[in-house]
Amino acid sequence: MDFENIIVEKGDGLGQITINRPKKLNALNKDTITELSLAFKLLEDDTEVKVIILTGSGEKAFVAGADIAEFANFSVDEGGNLARKGQEILFDYVENLSTPVIAAINGFALGGGLELAMACHFRVASDNAKMGLPEVSLGVIPGYGGTQRLPQLVGKGKAMELIMTAAMISADDAKNYGLVNHVTTLDELLPLAEKLAGKIMRNSSVAIASAIKAVNANFKDGINGFDVEINQFGNCFGTEDFTEGTTAFLEKRKPNFPGK
Repeated sequence: MDFENIIVEKGDGLGQITINRPKKLNALNKDTITELSLAFKLLEDDTEVKVIILTGSGEKAFVAGADIAEFANFSVDEGGNLARKGQEILFDYVENLSTPVIAAINGFALGGGLELAMACHFRVASDNAKMGLPEVSLGVIPGYGGTQRLPQLVGKGKAMELIMTAAMISADDAKNYGLVNHVTTLDELLPLAEKLAGKIMRNSSVAIASAIKAVNANFKDGINGFDVEINQFGNCFGTEDFTEGTTAFLEKRKPNFPGK
């Protein structure tokens, strides 16, 4: 499948999506969101892809925000529909993928860009990265899950401060707040993400998918995360990966998970 605004690559169990609008600092517009949704589905459906890395092209930006010109004249209903559709087809979709997604933040991750990074399962950043949710400086609020995911990651008080002040923080501050897991140089960013992906790929993809469901359940209203964990734990006993994993352990060898 050919894309205009993103680059999709895959090999050796790894999928990579690169947002490729460098002249716009990789800002998210309607077409890019649609293409990202299609690309994630493509990689999710590929049984050979075990981990997905999401990054931006160039050295300046992961995603520098949304394309404001697209919605500057929207009505109330149009604004609500914009947020609803975006969350459904991309942001919530990424969060609930069974394939782990690592955001490799290579520069500015602002507004919708930070929201997209937060929808990924975890984040690594280059030391030149800057992050923030500046929406209130435009008279609006984060609409792609930012008011929900930022407090989950950094706590309510710090999230309130960052959203209300529209502050832009450094990669080191983001790591100290728990927003990103690791900070490295720009040159080492993708190698680090690939190294982490390699560690993930050594484990059972079926068990990892179950773990994602269980962890996410803790943050969903009306759902008992402990019950989801119990059910997912039990389901693992019926998988070929469980048989292989326990057999390999007892035989004192490395497992060769079939992913079933």
